[in-house]
Parts: sequence; C-alpha cells; structure tokens
Amino acid sequence: MHRPKPELISPAGDWTSMRAALDAGADAIYFGAEGFNMRAASKGFSPGEFGGIARLCRKHGAKGYLALNSVIYDSELAEVDRTIAAARAAGLDAVICWDMAVVEACRRHRMPIHLSTQASVSNIEALRFYASLGARMIVLARELTLEQTAAITERIAAEKLPVTVESFVHGAMCVAVSGRCFISQELFGRSANRGECVQPCRRSYRIADVEEGFELELGADYVMSPKDLCAIGFLDQLFDAGIGAFKIEGRNRSPEYVATTTAAYRKAIDFIAAHREDEEFAEAYRTLAAGLEEELKKVYNRGFSEGFFFGKPADAWSRTSGSVATETKSYVGIVRKYFPKAGVAEILVHAPGVDSGATLSIQGAATGLVTVEQAALFLDGEPASRIEQGQLFSVKCDRVRKNDKVYVLLKN
Repeated sequence: MHRPKPELISPAGDWTSMRAALDAGADAIYFGAEGFNMRAASKGFSPGEFGGIARLCRKHGAKGYLALNSVIYDSELAEVDRTIAAARAAGLDAVICWDMAVVEACRRHRMPIHLSTQASVSNIEALRFYASLGARMIVLARELTLEQTAAITERIAAEKLPVTVESFVHGAMCVAVSGRCFISQELFGRSANRGECVQPCRRSYRIADVEEGFELELGADYVMSPKDLCAIGFLDQLFDAGIGAFKIEGRNRSPEYVATTTAAYRKAIDFIAAHREDEEFAEAYRTLAAGLEEELKKVYNRGFSEGFFFGKPADAWSRTSGSVATETKSYVGIVRKYFPKAGVAEILVHAPGVDSGATLSIQGAATGLVTVEQAALFLDGEPASRIEQGQLFSVKCDRVRKNDKVYVLLKN
C-alpha cells in the first residue's frame, strides 16, 4: 500500500539549533514561546521573532510550529491570546497545545491546532473529539504500542477524518504518563507542566527501612530514569503503521544533537520512501539503520530504548545519570573573521590548544552548525600541527560569521 512520506519534525531551542535542523533536512521545526515553554531552559522565542522564524522556514521549504503546551493560568489568558494572534499574523503553520484555553484561542484566531502528547489521546473516540475541535495533527500518548497506533490510523483512514497522527521517534522519555509528572513540583516547587522540571528522576536514590533505619542504595540502574527512545531500527514499521509525522525530542539539547538526529532520520525516511517495495529492502534497511544508530550514539543520549512501541519495556532504565554519547565537544574559541572569496575562517583560540586533524564544530545564531572534519589548520599562512591558546589560526570551511563559537569534537 502506498503511503505518503511522513513529515520529519525537529526541535529548536534557539536560533542556532533551528538553522541546524533546517539545514539537516527537517520538514518542520517546533519551538517554544517565552513564558509558555514546556522546556523552560531553552528560553523560547518572543512574538517579535515569529516573523523571522516563518520566513526562515519558508526559505527552506519547511513549516514552523509554536509549542504552547504548558498549563495556563487565568492571569495569562490575555498574553496567550496576544501570542497566538502574533503567530497567526507572522504566518506560522500551527500551535501545539492541549490546554482548552489555548485550543479556544486558536479557534478564535483561526490558527491550526496540533494536539500535544500531554492530552494522552489513546483511543479513537478521544481523537474524534479533538478533531471536531479543529486539531489537524495529534501526538498520541507515548504509552501506545505500535499495534494500537496502527489500529487508530486505520480508523482515521476508514472514516476519512481530517487529522494526522504524529509520534515521537527519538529523544528523552519521561517516567510519568505522557510527561505529566509532579515529582519536581513536590520536591522543589518547580512544575514540569510549566516547563520547569529539574529532573529529580534522573538521580540515584536510597531506600530506607523505617523500622530499623537501615538504608540500601539502589543498584546500577537509575530506576526512574528511562533510556532515550530511538526508533531508527524499526522506523519502517512506523512508516507502515500510517503515522503521518515523526517528531524528535530535544529543545534543550545542543545544535550538534539536533543536526545529527535530524540528518539520521532524514536519511532513513527518504530511503524507506524510495525503496520500501524493493525485494532486498529489509536487509538494506537493517544495514542503513545500524550505521545511523552509530551516528546517533555520538550525541547526547542515556542509552537507547524502543519505548512502548512493542509493549512495556523490561530493560529500559538508564545505568548512568548523564549522557553515554560517544562524542563530546570542548570549547576552542571564536571566529574573528570570515573571508568568503577564499572560504576561510580566522579563529582565536581561547582554550589550551587545538590540534590539526581535529573535527571542529562552528555554531552561531545566523550560521547554524558548520562541521569541519579533519581540519587542516594554518598559522600565519603556514600549515600548523597545533595551535596554542591566544593564537589566531585559519581553516577552510563553509560560511560562518564573526563571534560564532568554535568547538572540537572528541571521542569518548
């Protein structure tokens, strides 16, 4: 059965990550608004920036989705209305939400609605209801299996409902049902549902015997910290299940995370769409997916899990409190000048030093992400094996800009 190519939706916590996502092939980006951002650490964008975001997306043939999926209080209703009016005026493509106040504001301003996973839509009746309110894309509850998801998409097709199902395919998984957690609020007074989660679930814990006072430290697993979802190995099955959009989690993650994950899923989606009917597809895709998973391991992750797509996972708890990425970045310095005719950047080293042959990552709000592999470094026009702190060196690279930050990527 022929299915349309699913839309690839990537996170954008800032301008650098947004450009990195679009350059890597995202069909759409999603981002937060100041004050209404479920990833408060990523700050979000002001309504005054919405027009620039819409223009940048159109330049790349992509869509821009505003995430307004935190809970809303009475004192914020007027500001929510102004924010949605600004999104409409700027030409953004949809608002991701679930609070009924935001849904109603979108309806007033004729702004397309994408329903957040926090609505926990897990059956066709709930989906029909939200579709009747104008939701045109719905992120199903993360706890649904692939079989349950496919059953819903089949009903959508049979009933010709004007709605598309979206699923997360990569990134952090919350220990709570569809991300509605109160641990951070209870312990620290910072609500996860307001984008302020301090992730106490990611920490190690002791259990205490209240009668005798004995304490035991829990084993190697961080028992409330799930591994990250990674669907690259079975993305073809999600494709066949009729899912219309694949979303990458990570508005708090780095630009290189956004670029790497977007590029990997872009390659996978395009390969599946082009070769799904080939006789040797299964073997060819396994080979491709294995290579892409190795790429995905290079950037921030807590280990990989299949999530709930094939049932409740038995071994999905992280064994570390942080990332197990196979690459990390270390700050080098800043771009001082760029010479477009020569395609050369001049970089001032702030760190102890950098060696020739290193992989450089150059990042900036207007640049996005530029990677220089096996960089050949020049000092005063001559090849140099190492550049020390305080020195200026030059390197050939794609267009970068003054004051862009420069990092070296290191193998772990």
